[in-house]
Amino acid sequence: MLQIRNVHVQDYRSVTAVVNDWWGGRQMAHLLPRLFFEHFQPTSFIVEENGEMAAFLIGFLSQASPGEAYIHFVGVHPEKRKDGLGKKLYQHFFETVKEKGCHTVRCITSPVNKTSIAFHTSMGFAIKQGDKTVEGISVTSHYDGSGNDRVLFVKEI
Repeated sequence: MLQIRNVHVQDYRSVTAVVNDWWGGRQMAHLLPRLFFEHFQPTSFIVEENGEMAAFLIGFLSQASPGEAYIHFVGVHPEKRKDGLGKKLYQHFFETVKEKGCHTVRCITSPVNKTSIAFHTSMGFAIKQGDKTVEGISVTSHYDGSGNDRVLFVKEI
């Protein structure tokens, strides 16, 4: 049985314990500080399947731009990646933030993450015009510091 629920502070350890493995050994856990699990519970979710975590989404409402929300991090168990859990999480997030008055959702990814780029465009996100093109994709240079270029996405909901 599939269930989507809000994250709890207690989920911090279980999410950060698996995230590096879910990313094929890439060190990603540092991108998920505990504060997300403490302060963004109403807009962050866990998908459980038969009581086991299968996916998660960490998102929040923009403090600087009322009417906008941001998806910070999404993870889907590697064995569940073709089951539509990412799509279900995004749709749940869209519904939740729309009820809270949001009309725009933003998120980013690395230019090398072709799977993420394909997923976001399939979900109706537009790629925001950057200052350079990498392999046909518009990219914003140094978005996350020197050498850390990013693809910026925006979607009206």
